[in-house]
Amino acid sequence: MDQEKRETGEELELEVPNHAVKTLKRMWDTSKDQHLKLYLVGVSVVFYTLFSIISPLYSAHLVDFIWNGVKEAKAAGRVFSFTWTSGGMQLLIMFSLYFISWLFYTLQNFLMAGFAERLNVRLREQISRKLSRLPLSYFDGHQPGEILSQAVNDLDKVSEALQTGLLKLFTSVGLVAGSLLIMFFYHVPLTVIFVCFTGLSMVLTNFFTGKTLKTAARRQRALSRLTSCVEESMSGRVIIKSFNREEESRQEIRQAAEELAQTAGQADFLTQAINPAIRFVNRVGQVLIAVIGGKLLIDGVMTVGAIQAFLQYVYQAAEPLTEVSYMINSMQSALASAEHVYQMLDAQEISPEPERPELVKDTEGGVVFEQVQFGYDPGRPLMKNLSFRAEPGQKIAIVGNTGAGKTTLINLLMRFYEVNGGRILLDGVDTAHMTRAALRQNFGMVLQDTWLFSGTIAENIAYGRPEASREEIIAAAKAAHADFFIRTMPQGYDTVLDNEAETISAGQRQLLTIARVMLCNPPVLILDEATSSVDTRTEMAIGKAMQTLMKHRTSFVIAHRLSTIVDADLILVMKDGDIIEQGNHKSLLKAGGVYAELYNSQFA
Repeated sequence: MDQEKRETGEELELEVPNHAVKTLKRMWDTSKDQHLKLYLVGVSVVFYTLFSIISPLYSAHLVDFIWNGVKEAKAAGRVFSFTWTSGGMQLLIMFSLYFISWLFYTLQNFLMAGFAERLNVRLREQISRKLSRLPLSYFDGHQPGEILSQAVNDLDKVSEALQTGLLKLFTSVGLVAGSLLIMFFYHVPLTVIFVCFTGLSMVLTNFFTGKTLKTAARRQRALSRLTSCVEESMSGRVIIKSFNREEESRQEIRQAAEELAQTAGQADFLTQAINPAIRFVNRVGQVLIAVIGGKLLIDGVMTVGAIQAFLQYVYQAAEPLTEVSYMINSMQSALASAEHVYQMLDAQEISPEPERPELVKDTEGGVVFEQVQFGYDPGRPLMKNLSFRAEPGQKIAIVGNTGAGKTTLINLLMRFYEVNGGRILLDGVDTAHMTRAALRQNFGMVLQDTWLFSGTIAENIAYGRPEASREEIIAAAKAAHADFFIRTMPQGYDTVLDNEAETISAGQRQLLTIARVMLCNPPVLILDEATSSVDTRTEMAIGKAMQTLMKHRTSFVIAHRLSTIVDADLILVMKDGDIIEQGNHKSLLKAGGVYAELYNSQFA
């Protein structure tokens, strides 16, 4: 439920932590080498608060000193002038108090910024390490946007709250308590008036803050809907045009834009109008205090210095009190964000590597599945007793309808998932007794969904062998029949691609991934519809290159077009996670079973 709210934008900015104390303790433990900075921040806050409270108090003395000096000079018929003893020294002391206060304010902000960013860096490093240790099942159950939000947005929110909300909370407590104490010392009725008006503004602030946050959540949902509509219209522009749906697409975007405009207007009104209204309440109280203070000044109850100092304390206490709702919401939201991060860091990891791993030297490529059992959900097994043997150098084809378990079999072979029972052997060694890195360096994969990263074409081909020479890269590209189109690119092998690689076709992307595997020259190949995105002529050319590559290598080929695997040494026909038929092309056709039915349906 919480995940759904995060993805749809519901309850945006209204999240509260489920275990605030536990999360705070985790953050404290995570930043154990930064505790000295926090202690220094605490000291700086204390001294900043102390000097901020002393400064108006001393200003009352300074103003009264100057005011009395002016009156005495006027009574004596002379012009008042500043000297070191009559005003100069006092002004320097006043300046020093404000300057020291500024120094501690700067120090606490600098230290807290360093603490927050170091905490962010540490958590991001932990997330980076965690992502490499999480099983594929975790990514199956979490959207990429959610994981990115935890690594970026949530941590940014934590950093911002620490640098603003937490510091304000610390300083506000001291400033408000100290200011109110001295205000009561100066004049109790005036302080009571201030407390009444401030209490009213706090009630209004709390009331409208809730409404503002809810409106902001509706605005975010509307913005998400508009963004989704625009993205959909851009990515599906060919389909939209081919079905003459341009007008409907425009109407959908227009409705989303109007909804956003309406909710944004409400949110902007609450944000921009309510704050001045609350400040108006505060100003009314301050005006009333000033009027009554003037009367007290005339009656001789308070001095000029005391009045101006009281007004300074009014301002110094009013601002933090009216922002208390913001600070509390900010800290709650930050703790909720930190909680999300720690939930990911606490997620179950892949099984640990064996303490004494076994190695396979000079891999021949013999693969054996012995009574393998597996299920994505332990209560719902997919593979119950799967067994087969692939001899070194054989071509193993895996066929079956969608959802039969073909890709799952490959995932188990690569240890992307762990078996629930049985074992998988590579050259007689249980793959569970090998490190994952040692196991996977024996395999080369070409998947149906191609993936290219931001970098040059040469860097993409050499992804599995970064140390490869340019000559080896070109040789691999030629073997994959990619050299010709690469040389037509603006910078040839140095042409920069982005991760979407929209400048090249899907078939060309496929050729680059095939060249990448060819360069690695692995003992065992895994081909998952490797030629699904290329034309027939190119498929035939790649097929010849693949035959050369697969020679003397064990290869697993997932295929839907059965014409590409008629030469396979062993064909595994899968259904509902089990192997229901196995043999070569001729024997399976002769058997007249499921494989024969699939083959005849494609060539009827």
